[in-house]
Amino acid sequence: MATNPINPDATARVEIEYCARCGFLPRATWLAQELLNTFSLELRELALVPGQGGILEVRVNDEVIYNRKDDDGFVDPKVVKQAIRDRIAPGRSLGHSDR
Repeated sequence: MATNPINPDATARVEIEYCARCGFLPRATWLAQELLNTFSLELRELALVPGQGGILEVRVNDEVIYNRKDDDGFVDPKVVKQAIRDRIAPGRSLGHSDR
């Protein structure tokens, strides 16, 4: 199991499962970068998981917080950030992402 060297007490694990055949890797890596920039202290690990069938799903500690198929398309990253924040750092301001 990975440990965050900046914050060894971090426990949150985020998975981004993406459809490799659909070409969702660039979107998944961009979202991963956004999440790592925002939650570098709170995340223990962020994993990119190749999938199939048009999937683009974000999970925090095994809880699905975003599924492209459920939301009829791609979501604004600020919505994903807010959902993650609400689970791993409630009360934390996300600055412009909260507006």
